[in-house]
Order: sequence, then C-alpha cells, then structure tokens
Amino acid sequence: MRSKDPSMRYLFQPRGVAVVGASHNETKIGYRLVQNIVAGRYTGVLYPVNPRGGEILGVPVYKSIEEVDGVLDTAYVAVPAEMVFDAVKSCARAKAKFAVIISSGFSEVGNSAEEKRIVSYARDHGIRVVGPNVFGIYSSSVSLNATFGPSEVKPGNVAIVTQSGAIGVAMIGKAKVENIGLSAIISVGNKSDVTEAGLLEYLARDRLSKVILMYIEGIRAGQELVAVLKVTTRKKPVIVIKSGRSERGAQAAASHTGSLAGEDRVFDDIIRQCGVIRAESLQEALDWCKFLADTTTPRGENATIITNGGGLGVLTADACEKYGVRLYDDAQDLKKTFSQIIPSFGSAKNPIDITGQATPEDYDRVLGAALRNPRIHAVACVGVQAGDFDARRFTEIAERRHADYRSVKPIVFSLFGGGNVESSIARLKEKDIPVFGDVYEATSFLGAVYAHYRNKARSTGTVEQADIDASRVQSVVDKARAEGRVFLLAHEAQEVMLAAGISIPRSRIARKLDQAVRYAEQIGYPVAMKVVSKDIVHKSDIGGVALDLEDKDEVVDAYEAILQNCRARRPGARIEGIEVCEMVETGVETIVGARRDPSFGPIVMFGLGGIYVEVLKDISFRAFPVTREEAMSMISEVHSYALLLGVRGANKKDIDTVETTIVKVGTVLQQCKDISDIEINPLMVYDYGQGATAVDVRILLSRSEEAA
Repeated sequence: MRSKDPSMRYLFQPRGVAVVGASHNETKIGYRLVQNIVAGRYTGVLYPVNPRGGEILGVPVYKSIEEVDGVLDTAYVAVPAEMVFDAVKSCARAKAKFAVIISSGFSEVGNSAEEKRIVSYARDHGIRVVGPNVFGIYSSSVSLNATFGPSEVKPGNVAIVTQSGAIGVAMIGKAKVENIGLSAIISVGNKSDVTEAGLLEYLARDRLSKVILMYIEGIRAGQELVAVLKVTTRKKPVIVIKSGRSERGAQAAASHTGSLAGEDRVFDDIIRQCGVIRAESLQEALDWCKFLADTTTPRGENATIITNGGGLGVLTADACEKYGVRLYDDAQDLKKTFSQIIPSFGSAKNPIDITGQATPEDYDRVLGAALRNPRIHAVACVGVQAGDFDARRFTEIAERRHADYRSVKPIVFSLFGGGNVESSIARLKEKDIPVFGDVYEATSFLGAVYAHYRNKARSTGTVEQADIDASRVQSVVDKARAEGRVFLLAHEAQEVMLAAGISIPRSRIARKLDQAVRYAEQIGYPVAMKVVSKDIVHKSDIGGVALDLEDKDEVVDAYEAILQNCRARRPGARIEGIEVCEMVETGVETIVGARRDPSFGPIVMFGLGGIYVEVLKDISFRAFPVTREEAMSMISEVHSYALLLGVRGANKKDIDTVETTIVKVGTVLQQCKDISDIEINPLMVYDYGQGATAVDVRILLSRSEEAA
C-alpha cells in the first residue's frame, strides 16, 4: 500500500495508459477507446489488454495487464460489471495509479455494495478510482482521447467536468460544431472516489485550462468542493450547469430552515458564495466558455452601449440591470467623447444612439472613441438592420475593432435582422468574436465577464469565529438524548442561546396557575405564554401560544385556554408546564437558522421572519463557516434588507448584531454534531446599537445514525 495519493498529473498527463477490456470487435466500447487513443496521436504509450492477445489497429495487445513492462499511470477498465473487481486487483499488481472505470452496473442501478468493495480495495492499494459509469477522459496536454465519444476533438483552453456521460459525449461533438477548443473533458459518473473537488485542484493550476465548465446533477463532498471553488474562481472563471431545480431534493424537517432549504436554492446561493457563475442552459454555458477564454478582464465597472436603434438600446439597458452590468453615467465625459462624431439628433447619453441612419463607418468612429476613453471599461455594440445597413461591411469593422479591443477592454456584439445579418453573425462566430443574435444573450455574457471580474477583486476575508460554551450546549443535548428526544424544549433551546451569548427574553416555566401569575408579575407585563411539551413542536398551530397579556386576568384566561387547546388538539401530548416570558419590544422580525445540509454540511440561513416566512421565502443561504463579508452579503441580498436600513424615517437597525448572531448559530451547529437544525424565528432586531433578541428558538437533534 502506498502512503500518499498519486498526483492528478498522472490522470491528465499519463506516460502510459492501459485499456483493460480492449476489444477486437469494432462495435464494442473497448475497441472504440483504443481507436480514439490511436487516432488522437497520444504522446505516451498505449497498452491494450485482452486475453486473446494479437493486435488492435496495429497496436500489440497484452493478454494481461501484469505483462506490461513499461510505465503505467492510468488504466481504463471497460469490462462487464462482474469482472471489474478482478480487473482492479490486476491494476494494483501492475502498479497503476488511477483506474478509470468505464463499466456501468453499480450504484446507479442499486449495486452500491460492489462499488464500495472495489473502491475500498483500490484505495488500500494506492489506486484512485474515477467513476464507475464514465465515458473516459480527453486531455489535450498529451493528445489523449481516452473516450468512446467523437474521435475528433479540437484542442483549446476550455476544461469540462461532467457528471453525465451522455451529456459529456454530446458536449464533445457540440464543442467542435461551435468551434470551441478543449483542454480537457472528464466525466465523474458515480463519484465513488474522485470527485469534482480533486479535479478542480488540478485544473485550477493547469495553464492550458483558462475556463472551467461543470455539469452537476448532485453534490458529494460539498464542504471540500466549496473550499476548492473559492480558490479556483479567483484564478479563472468557473461556469456551472446544474440539473434538478425542483424542490424534490429538499428534506422536509420540522423547522422553516429545513423546509425552506430546497436543494436548488441552497446550491444557487452557495456556489455564488464561491464565485461560480451559473448558466441557465447548456448553450449559454458553452457560449460563455468559448468567449471568456479569450476575453480580457475589464479594468473597471463602466460599461457603455453603442446602438443604431433607440429601442434596442433600451432593451440592452434593461438586460444590463438584470445581469449586473453597470452602465457608465458620467454625462459630461460621454458628451465630450461622442457628441462630435454622432448625428445631432442622436444621443450621447448611455446608451449611445447613433440613429438608424448610421453606417458601418459611423460605428467604426464611435467604437474607436470608446476604445480610447480609459474611463469606459467595456462596450456592448448592438445593431438592428435598418435603412441601408451594410452587414458585410459591418462585419469587417467588427472583426478589426475586436482585434483592437482584445487586450484592452471587453467588447460584445449583438445584431438583429435578416439573412445578411445572420450570415454576419455566423462569420464573426467563426472568428471567435463574441457576437449574439439577441441583446439579452450578449448582455448575459457581459454579465459573466463582470462576475469573474468581481470574483478576482473580492476580499478573501477572515472566517468569523464565535466564542461559545460548547460543554454547556452538549450537556443540554445529552439530557434530551437521555430522554429519547430529537428536539429541545423551549427552555433548553434558550439555555443553548445563553451558552452562545445570544440575547433571549426573560422567562420561567410554570407548572401551576398560581405560579404563572406570580412569574408574570415578577417579569413584568406584558408577557407571553407558551406550552411546554415534548410532543408539541409547532405550538402556535394548535393554540399553544398567547401574546400581549396585560394583567393577571388575562394570564389566568390564557393559561386555561392553552391547556384546553392542547388537550383537545393533541390529546396524548405530555404537557410539562406553561412558559411565561417577557413580551419583547417590537422591532424588525428576521429569521436566522442553521442546519446540516446533506450535500454541503453546515449551512446558515437569514431572511425576513415571522409567520409568513415560508410563503414569502425572502431568504438566503451560505455554507458555514463564513467570513464577515459573506455574512453581510447574505443579509443585504434579501428583499427586506431595506427594513434593516430604515424606511419612512425609521432608524437603521442593528445589522452588526444580526451578523454576529448568524456566526454564533453556525458555530453552535458546527461544534455540536448532535444538533441538526437551529432556528430563531423571530430574531427581533432593534435600532442600531440596541442589539437583537431571539424571541422563539427551535432546535432539532440529529438522528443517532446521522450524528454518528
């Protein structure tokens, strides 16, 4: 057994590869693999393996992989599922460093036990496993096409990591049609061992790979992936396409945090936290990859639209707002730059309208002026076929101006019109010039350019740390565990809040009516009352809560009403008492939560709180731990953020305390493995400097198998 994992270099730059299951039958995958490796002119040594021996396409075939006497870095296994384990054992004896298992018939069809057995044996013998159920690997650095996809692959600088083999094979063909050059493409299949994170670590350093595209169906080892993505996106753009936007992957839990943590919503927020750019479609992703690989990074945020159609300019401006492209608005500078070279009835305001009578030469002059102005950092040049618009001449100018702009600032083109315009678009695309038939497509690309620009510029920050009394939290949890419960009672949850340094209302638990009255008077009116029961989680749903009780009579009535409601609606519930607590002052109701996500591990949530949180869903998520910048970002991106800033003369609220509370709640979850969900709803936030109070707290415990 080798003590260290082999370097990913041996997967992408192997000196020798074996095809275990190489076939003489041209219809078999084992033949196709050998055929593509030979046709691709692989720079290393190929070792086809088949018990029959002989030759395949002029390459000598080994009867056993153990017979290979040269350097063997990677073995491609293409044999029936029941023969894979023996094949991997042979690979271990041959000292292979990687086994790429093409074969299917494992966890994707329920055969997880055999897959685990293979991976366990491989790891014990120093072999990393890619797959099973993959189409192979293409790597331009050694001219290796070890896939059963198309034979012809254009080398370039886009790397693709895909979970779907079928989509991956199709991407190879589509990339060729779209004139997209690939540095590498690899499918991860079942991700039994090697995951996206390990591949990204290599691709982030690979000088040939300037853009990375990922197709994802599900996340495994999410915490590791988050850490790698945060580093990778600072170096080069990472584009993601993910299938499964529905809520079906969400795990419904007895908390808002759980029920709101729909798989796609969490995924979307967390990959944005990592600096990943998400595309809406495969075509959009491929377009972005093609042009991002060859587009210079802007030097600032000032984008300018140049158009010959006022309506088209307005559409582009709308698209800029949607995709986060900031339009340059220095009216004086724009006038100075363009007023002398556009018609008097045009407009030097952004969008720059050079009118429908504009010729290609007019575009040329305006593009030249925009190029020379250092305060203009990016240009969207859009045109509509109007009057005597000469599409052929415009194409020539666009091609030349793109060359001028190429190393100075980004430029994107969009043309709309008839057959001549469509021909111009096709010609410009052939020249790898970013041109689109729709302004929204063009602007979404510019939005991707700026997303990467901001990723590179964003502060790394320092992970926020909270000082909590972990032993105090654990003792509370242990007591609940000893009683066989999977949630904490209200007073226990409050104890956890105190251990984390989070402010809570004063409260006491009454087991008799006279105690309730006495506690209410000690705390001071108004008070709230809530049922305390191991069998009742959602108290308000069954009338187990009473608010704004102003005097003794109201306390007496509420006490009796709560007991009556709970006994009527939860007849078997064990009622331990009634909590009497301080009725807190009114502030902005927010929700702060944390939970263990099945894909990403600890995550935190923030949003607008109260009883309508699941209806409005004004929330955001982040993977935990977070930096202060990330926590503030998740606060500011919810629609109700304006309430915290102060509206209609109201004072600004204590946003700093909200940020601190998010970190404290996340730290409790992270340090206490027995806790699965924490929810504060509402966290009542007061004016700046006056803090916030956790009014209602719900804490769920992991099932015993989850905690283990």
